[in-house]
Amino acid sequence: MATSPDAIETSRVPQGALQGRCLVIIGGTRGLGWSAAQACLREGARLVVVGREPTPEAPQTEEVQSRLEVIQADAREPGVAERAIERCAQRYGQFHALYHVAGGSGRAWGDGPLHTIPLEGWQQTLELNLTTAFLSNGAAIRWFLRENQPGCILNCGSVLANSPSPSLFGTAAYATAKSALVGLTQAAAATYAPQDIRVNLLAPGLTATPMSLRAQSNPVIQEFIHRKQPLDGGRMGRPDDLDAAVIWLLSEGSRFVTGQVIAVDGGWSVSDASPAQTLPTQTGSAPLAS
Repeated sequence: MATSPDAIETSRVPQGALQGRCLVIIGGTRGLGWSAAQACLREGARLVVVGREPTPEAPQTEEVQSRLEVIQADAREPGVAERAIERCAQRYGQFHALYHVAGGSGRAWGDGPLHTIPLEGWQQTLELNLTTAFLSNGAAIRWFLRENQPGCILNCGSVLANSPSPSLFGTAAYATAKSALVGLTQAAAATYAPQDIRVNLLAPGLTATPMSLRAQSNPVIQEFIHRKQPLDGGRMGRPDDLDAAVIWLLSEGSRFVTGQVIAVDGGWSVSDASPAQTLPTQTGSAPLAS
């Protein structure tokens, strides 16, 4: 069968996995979120990125700048996700997918072993890591339902949701929030699958981001990670370790996948490694997150 000249010409144009996809990333100006944003741009996506801090200074071509808008805002505030989604649809003509990365450590509010956590610390940690996802996921689903179109949501959780390490990472409120995020993800996936709205979750291990600076400089934790995350020589994760999974789960390539928790953790969740020694209780513990 002959192939038309138009088809031959089209096949010569490189098409990224996210070519033409219009995405919103909540918590996308630092760490895992910013790495994912850069990767999505390389794959042809058009983005609205929301974060409390400005993006790192990085040279961008004019073509990339035309596909990126940054909104500096706090994901804990009601209405932020709705505004970002509406802006995405307004600027690019469509909204296809949401990646929720917003979250972080509650240690500054007293997160730690359960019996030590003040009520305010518990509430603040859950608000940052769970309520933000409730707000953004709900906003995306309402948009998809209103527009009567398929959609995709990806949440960022943590391996601590189902594979604890209390000696070094004993932050109970954070682990609870990330466990609840699995429940939110799977409940939403089950509810909205008939509308072709997919909801999945990535669960990273200990990753080198601005939030994990304490762990990066602690030799006890580093020795533990060498055995607990044994892939690639035994190391902390890098933000770009997650990028391929993010691209796949936000693309049409994963169109038959929903309700899944995918660990990108260097082997943490399947490795049996006890700390060589424990940290003094007063030093706290560092969660695994964005």
